Amino acid sequence: MNKSEIRKKILKIRKQKSSQNLNINYEDILKILKKSKIKDKLVGGYYPYNHEVDAMKILKKLERKGYQISLPKIKKNFQMNFFNWSKNEPLEINKYGIPEPISDNVVYPDILLIPLSAFDKRLYRIGYGGGYYDRYIKKIKKRKKIITIGLAYSFQRVKKIPINKHDVKLDYVVTD
Repeated sequence: MNKSEIRKKILKIRKQKSSQNLNINYEDILKILKKSKIKDKLVGGYYPYNHEVDAMKILKKLERKGYQISLPKIKKNFQMNFFNWSKNEPLEINKYGIPEPISDNVVYPDILLIPLSAFDKRLYRIGYGGGYYDRYIKKIKKRKKIITIGLAYSFQRVKKIPINKHDVKLDYVVTD
């Protein structure tokens, strides 16, 4: 199967299972953060969309543990940046219907929690096909060392994702 076929198949399953109230293990994320020895505690998350893993629950717990939180804003040409955000701050809806921070303070996360449509055992992922995260990870890795953690349900794992030169491998994938 090609990426488009994999994406379509897994997103259909994810939608069907969305009512099952699945959660991923927050403790697994904490273990990764402790093991990584990242000194700064700036986490880049995302607002869940289209039945994605609910990163907001995780981000709120991390904020209570002293982590700074940031969320992405989509820009032109399939680009994005991350901006500070706190659970008490309002969000505005972008052209895709996804809430984004109002802040204009661009930040560069140390840890990125990344949504995905599908992943494989090599830790390659498929998103929605726009390449936003692949571009962003390449850009930020030129500036600093970061940890990338994909958030998914176990049923989103596929045998093998076809990759190309633009695809970026994740450091971890945490599932239910």
